[in-house]
Amino acid sequence: MELRIIIYTIIASFLIATLLGPLFIPILRRLKFGQSIREEGPQLHQKKAGTPTMGGIIIYLALIFTVLKFSPLNQNLFLLLLVTLGFGFLGFLDDFIKIIKKRNLGLTAKQKLLGQLFISVLLSYFLLKQGHDTTLYIPGLPWEIHMGWLYFPFILFMVIGTSNAVNLTDGLDGLLAGSSAISFGAFSIIALSTTQFEVAIFGAAMVGAVLGFLVKNAHPAKLFMGDTGSLGIGGALATMAILTKTELLLVIIGGVYVLEVLSVIIQVISFQTRGKRVFRMSPIHHHFELSGWSEWKVVMVFWIVGFIFAGLGIYLEVLH
Repeated sequence: MELRIIIYTIIASFLIATLLGPLFIPILRRLKFGQSIREEGPQLHQKKAGTPTMGGIIIYLALIFTVLKFSPLNQNLFLLLLVTLGFGFLGFLDDFIKIIKKRNLGLTAKQKLLGQLFISVLLSYFLLKQGHDTTLYIPGLPWEIHMGWLYFPFILFMVIGTSNAVNLTDGLDGLLAGSSAISFGAFSIIALSTTQFEVAIFGAAMVGAVLGFLVKNAHPAKLFMGDTGSLGIGGALATMAILTKTELLLVIIGGVYVLEVLSVIIQVISFQTRGKRVFRMSPIHHHFELSGWSEWKVVMVFWIVGFIFAGLGIYLEVLH
């Protein structure tokens, strides 16, 4: 019965997002909500300028409709929606400022960080009130780390870091939509195995929503999710990991996002210390693109890598 509801949730969310895409694109074009392309990015991407953005709204509408229909209403669902929609609203402000000001920079780094910190502190407060387990469990091993009060600064770093890592991944048509569908699917399976039905339903709704969005986001993209979508997706994944007590497993299931962040860190450190670049361009998906790979090939390879990481995560948590 539970598996049937999960499947219904994915299908319903997918259909809603798929149907909303063609309705939203003309509206966004009429409002001139087009994407600004950063000048330091690959020159081939300049032709994408003006493509409707803020498509993350479609993902959230599909999510809300389906979880309210299929999921039990409890505190876990409240926390998932709080972080997802809170980070999504922050991304919306960032996108909106970029569009209105016609520039690549929306919110400043400090403004964005303060917003992320505020939402993450709210999450920590509610977790503390409900007596959330502050132990970290090592994936695949019978070891655990008792964090005590240090757990809450840890999850602040985790939620903010994940949101920004996922945001970095959103650089090619369909890359983040497909990768996040895989990650949400993995966490949904884990939540189902631990009888956290509302968390599993939430993950299933996100799988359907991002796949429905992918219909218009696959190369060549007719719609971008913008920071509106990517920041919320990152916050959602981190919160699912926290609620399922698989915080450290997020590093494995979210391996693609980790690789993206590491490529940026390595590039910056190398350039500042040696004056040389390790990659043609970072994040690493641009390195492969500038090495001659087609955009679609890069995306497909990253999806495959994401499947491998997700499979490893499920094995360590559910099957091990």
